[in-house]
Amino acid sequence: MSFTTALSGLNAASNNLSVTGNNIANANTTGFKKSRSEFADVYASSLGGVNKTQPGAGVRVTEVAQQFNQGNLDFTENSLDMAISGEGFFTLANDPADLKSLVYSRSGAFRVNKDGLVTNTQGQALLAYSPNGTAVSDGFSQGVLKTVSLNTGAGLPVSTKNVELQVNLDSNNTVPVTATFDPLDSTSYNQQSSVSIYDSLGESHTLTTYFVAGPVTGGATRDWKAYHYITDDPAIPVSIDTGGIPATLTFDSTGKLTAPANGQVPLAPYSTGTSAADITARMNYSGSTQLSAPFSVDALTQDGLAAGKLTGISIDDEGVIFARFSNGGATPLGKVAMTRFPNPQGLSKLGDTNWAQSANSGEPIPGEAGTGNFGLIQSGALEQSNVDLSAQLVNLIVAQQAYQANSQTISTENSIVQTILNIR
Repeated sequence: MSFTTALSGLNAASNNLSVTGNNIANANTTGFKKSRSEFADVYASSLGGVNKTQPGAGVRVTEVAQQFNQGNLDFTENSLDMAISGEGFFTLANDPADLKSLVYSRSGAFRVNKDGLVTNTQGQALLAYSPNGTAVSDGFSQGVLKTVSLNTGAGLPVSTKNVELQVNLDSNNTVPVTATFDPLDSTSYNQQSSVSIYDSLGESHTLTTYFVAGPVTGGATRDWKAYHYITDDPAIPVSIDTGGIPATLTFDSTGKLTAPANGQVPLAPYSTGTSAADITARMNYSGSTQLSAPFSVDALTQDGLAAGKLTGISIDDEGVIFARFSNGGATPLGKVAMTRFPNPQGLSKLGDTNWAQSANSGEPIPGEAGTGNFGLIQSGALEQSNVDLSAQLVNLIVAQQAYQANSQTISTENSIVQTILNIR
């Protein structure tokens, strides 16, 4: 019986040595989770149960349990590298052509394969939730998984819809010398400001606003006229004022814009003379002032975009993957699909830092980074192994001592047997 007991101890110590050695071997494996050997004592069973004087029959290994505590983050220069800070796994397709061949991983070392898909080193494709539109505000379909492809082509142009122009008009300006406004006559206006706007094909057009000071009266307000022209050909400016009537900007005695009340001025549609759709934009003068200071353009933005080329990929902490283009635009390609399990220790170990669902893990729970119990995603970083080398080296010594002690038990038992056999 003692031989069997010691042999079980040797097997248990050997298992512990193997598990510890595996932890040490993978100390630098991205996304690796350390394991530990768990043991239980063994007693011979009988009809009467275990007698209180009955010695144990040894030990057995109950489980090699993986520990899913967080690993340290190692920052890289690759935007496709991702690390999960918190709970959850990346959802991968073992075969990119079969989106039901799901495996799960904490290793976020991704790259682009020859087909333009985002995959890991094993060729497994990163899965993401499909975008509902062309903007993050359109949301993502959590029930629709897709691979992430960087074959996005050119960044589509966006026709200008809004121009925000915040200016200060000098209160000391007088009425222009020439009473009749003419964009080709600088004596008929006080100031001008230009901005490039875009049509539906991404062609740039120059929108110029001319400001004409009104007379100063004894009241508490003063009006300015704002004329809007397309000046692609400076010699032939084209008016886009609605009905040909300029906008009236009214300022009170403190220099605050009071009319139009919302600061917005609709412009007439502009036909480009090409196959592009008419540009229908509106000006927003909110925040503009009339103060005793030189004319200045304090803010000038417009929401149109020219056509662009793909310049890079970025991923935010909620897992939204953006394709970024040279025109300054960004298109969401998807949102990283994350999965967690009621019992991650019950997952089947597949190797290559992959796991699969099992009966013990429970059903997969899909979700998004930063929601519920899911962690955040850090782009440009990798989660390192959670192995503590110092602790593993100590455990290696303990396992070695246990192995030697069980060997000594066998040696001692053998000496006793030899002594008995030598009695005459």
